[in-house]
Amino acid sequence: MDNGGKNTLELCTLRSEPDQCGRRARRMGKKLIYNKYRYIGYTDGSRSTLLPQPEWMGVLGPQLQAVVGDTIKVNFLNKSDRPLSMHPHGMLYDKDNEGANMDGAGAIVQPNESFTYTWVVDKDAGPGPNDPSSIVWLYHSHVMAEEEINLGLIGTLVVTRKGMERSETDPAPKDVDQEFTSLFMIFNEEKDKEKGLKHSINGRIFGNLTGYETGMGKHVRWHLVALGNEVDNHTVHWHGQTVLDHGRRTDVVEVLPASMTSVTMVPRSPGEWLLHCHVNDHMMAGMSTRWHVWP
Repeated sequence: MDNGGKNTLELCTLRSEPDQCGRRARRMGKKLIYNKYRYIGYTDGSRSTLLPQPEWMGVLGPQLQAVVGDTIKVNFLNKSDRPLSMHPHGMLYDKDNEGANMDGAGAIVQPNESFTYTWVVDKDAGPGPNDPSSIVWLYHSHVMAEEEINLGLIGTLVVTRKGMERSETDPAPKDVDQEFTSLFMIFNEEKDKEKGLKHSINGRIFGNLTGYETGMGKHVRWHLVALGNEVDNHTVHWHGQTVLDHGRRTDVVEVLPASMTSVTMVPRSPGEWLLHCHVNDHMMAGMSTRWHVWP
C-alpha cells in the first residue's frame, strides 16, 4: 500500500449544464477539481497491479477486512513528498506500530522509505454484544494528522465477528449481501474561506459520487464514518428506506468527527434515492449523492 495516487473533489453535479457548472463554481470556490493524496493498494509486493476498488469509495484508501483473531500486516511505502504514517483506530498494537505521536519505528515514514505495520484484531477490536456482525474503524496518517486527513489520507478497516465470516478466505460477514462505506467530511481547500469548504461524501460533492447500487430485499451494511473539524456534525439520511441502528429503527444516523458506526438495511422500495446530510447548510453546500435500488 502507498499513497502515490491522486483523487479529486468534483464540484458540479453530473446533471448540470456547463454554464450552470461555471456559475456554481464561481459561487462555491476557485476550482472545480482539487488534487488529493491517497492510500493505494496493490495485489502483491511487486506493486505492479492495483487492487480493484469500487467507484463509490471515492477518495478513500483500500478497505481492509479482517475477522476477530486475525493479524493484519500492512507494508507501507511512502511515495509522496512528505513524511507520513498509517494509524489505525481500534486495533491492538505496540508503540512501533501505532503510526502516531512521533514515538516508535512506524510513527514517521519518510519519503521513499517503507515500514510494515502489524496490528492484532483481538476481541476488543471486534463487534460488541449489541453490534451487528461487522463494524468499521478508521485509519489515517498521523504525523500532522489535521493536515494529512484534509489531504485525503483516510481509509477504513472492517472487522467481522468470529464465526460470522463467509469462509477462511473471505472475511466479509455471511449475513450481509453488500457492504457500503460513507465518509462525511468537509474538506478545507482554500484556507478556511467559506467557498473552499467542500462538503463531501467520500470526497465527492453535488451528486458526483456514483456506484451505490443494490436490489430489493438485499441485506446491506452501511459503514458510516466522519472526520474533520467542529463543523463536521452530520445527520446521515436515506430517502425511501430505513436502517437498523443497534436495535433502533431510523432513517437518520448522527455522526461527529472521528465517529464510526455500522447499520443494516433491507431495501423495501425500488428507485433512485437521495443520500445526504440533513444539516441545512450542508445540504445547500452539496453534501449529497444518489443511490439506486433495483427491482
